[in-house]
Amino acid sequence: MKKIIIGTFAFALMLSSCKTMQRMKGNEAAAPAQQEQTQTKVFSVAEPQATSPQPAAPQQPATNTYQAPAKPVRTQTETFTFDQKDDAAKYQGSSFFVIIGSFSSLDNANRYKQELIPQGFNPIVLHSETGYYRVCVNSYAEEMAARQRVNQIRTDFPKYADTWLLVKK
Repeated sequence: MKKIIIGTFAFALMLSSCKTMQRMKGNEAAAPAQQEQTQTKVFSVAEPQATSPQPAAPQQPATNTYQAPAKPVRTQTETFTFDQKDDAAKYQGSSFFVIIGSFSSLDNANRYKQELIPQGFNPIVLHSETGYYRVCVNSYAEEMAARQRVNQIRTDFPKYADTWLLVKK
């Protein structure tokens, strides 16, 4: 009989000290308070005032001015080397590189580079620590300018919508 009483007392003590039970009791007490705070809001609309009729202005044909929200610019931080030695000196102060293509083969990267030149780009090839050859079309010292260029390329050249930003490690 003593064992049953002691066991019951120990079980009751565990339940009262258990954090889960205390939270449940706290939530039950908080629920009515939350319900009391929620009130129905009533809105009214003002009646339109009578105005004298005015001649309608000639309407311009509607133009499509909708612009989709800009897709976030993907960034990746890597260590890389320049494919050509003279590019290393030219882009010494740059930390942000606009990447328009990425290839596992140097031949494919160079072929893609040649396709971009007639479109007005001045691409260079970077060899990444991951083994990929990145085709870069611009480089910047400031991140904001680089992000603006990525968005401009995406807008002006929809086929390059996957252009992204490489950050020099």
